[in-house]
Amino acid sequence: MRNMYSAPRGRSAQAGLPILWFGLTVLCFAFPVAAQQDRNAQQAAAAMKSAAGFYYGKLNVHGGYVYHYTLDLSQRWGEGLAGPTQIWVQPPGTPTVGMAFLRAYEATGDQAYLGAATKAAEAIAYGQLESGGWTNSIEFNPRSDQTAQYRNGKGRGKDNSSLDDGQTQSALQFLIQCDRALDFKNATIHDSAAVGLQALRAAQFPNGAFPQVWTGPVSEQPVLPASYPDYDWRTEGRIKEYWTMYTLNDDVAGYVTDLLIDANSIYDEPIYLEMLRKLGDFLILAQMPEPQPGWAQQYNYEMKPIWARKFEPPAVSGDETQEAIKTLMKIAVATGDKKYLQPIDKALRWLQQSRLPDGRIARYYELKTNRPLYMQRDGKKYELTYSDARLPDHYGWKTESEIETLRNDFGRLSSNLNAKTSWQPDPPSWNEVQAMIKQLDEQGRWISVYRGERLVGQPKMPMNGPYLSSETFSNNISAISRYLISLKSSRTP
Repeated sequence: MRNMYSAPRGRSAQAGLPILWFGLTVLCFAFPVAAQQDRNAQQAAAAMKSAAGFYYGKLNVHGGYVYHYTLDLSQRWGEGLAGPTQIWVQPPGTPTVGMAFLRAYEATGDQAYLGAATKAAEAIAYGQLESGGWTNSIEFNPRSDQTAQYRNGKGRGKDNSSLDDGQTQSALQFLIQCDRALDFKNATIHDSAAVGLQALRAAQFPNGAFPQVWTGPVSEQPVLPASYPDYDWRTEGRIKEYWTMYTLNDDVAGYVTDLLIDANSIYDEPIYLEMLRKLGDFLILAQMPEPQPGWAQQYNYEMKPIWARKFEPPAVSGDETQEAIKTLMKIAVATGDKKYLQPIDKALRWLQQSRLPDGRIARYYELKTNRPLYMQRDGKKYELTYSDARLPDHYGWKTESEIETLRNDFGRLSSNLNAKTSWQPDPPSWNEVQAMIKQLDEQGRWISVYRGERLVGQPKMPMNGPYLSSETFSNNISAISRYLISLKSSRTP
């Protein structure tokens, strides 16, 4: 067992390596392979190296990244226009790109990928807040008003550690995976991971829930099951600092679950499995009673659904219900305990009964009546409505149904907790990898084309044309890495 809370001595040799991008190297295997597979592997490895060389060599700022770039690199976008010394934490920012480099290192053993990942992890560690977590971005200019209260003393401002949209979770998950890749010898990365995990533990309520934001240890609260409000929820019970309450919005529980599973595997300490069980226990408690056995986005300390933002009413949520079902299945697999599967059957039946005429699922269903609930907007004012005729375009009011996939996963796991599930992706085929290779230009860029669609971070891009996407880069690098790893596995005697 490795003691996570003991600082390692010295720094990893890899962490200090210069990152040399790269004369192309040939991926070699120590076992006989078919000639065609060998050529495919070499093409895939060369393409991945070209793409990674461009991304690291041209786009990194202090080792970190943002969401989107104009082709001339004159503008960088996160959630809004990014400053010249600013990087993004929230996916698909720096941790997402860093994880892609780690997957490439795992696939090839090439130290340059590990070097790029290490630089990204050190950039993330720089922006860790005094409260132990992260906010959505990191500013390296200490004089900028975009800094926060960094643990290293080089920032100022707010100290709000956030679980919204996977901010702290993705940072920590990347740090601990990089920590393992460096054999726990990089003190900066190891210590940042330890502090972050300790802070996350202090942010878990007695019932197993987490808030959206914390600045210190959470308060003691009674452990209660979910119930419907006994007051007029339309006008009463609003809480200004809703982010301090129990939160499932934007898959908080799912991101935390993935993090705790990795922490348990990497550090082999029982506390992470205990935290995971507590989170699963909260999800069981948070399932609404009949007639709507789904989950809400947000609960108060009495476990009643509450308002969050002015367009996020107390309701049972189709999207959060699908996320809660998937999270419960992951917790059941990780703990080996089928009790976490028990809430799922009736939740799936409720989802099936609640589908919209087009097969999708509404984000909100009115408490007790189960009528799909929407908002209309007049300036800055929002009004509840049952009509979907004039929906604001800044929010996901409807979501695609995952009922069939969730039901299939649930059926397999009910019979065997070791069964394969939909969240364990198969490696891409050679045809799929070849398509990625063909899309790479001569500079090593995967170019996306913006046609006005809603992008992550909702940037108001001034281009209506080509741009570079960290999400596309990371997805493609990770997919090619899975392909190369699958070839290795198939050749193992």
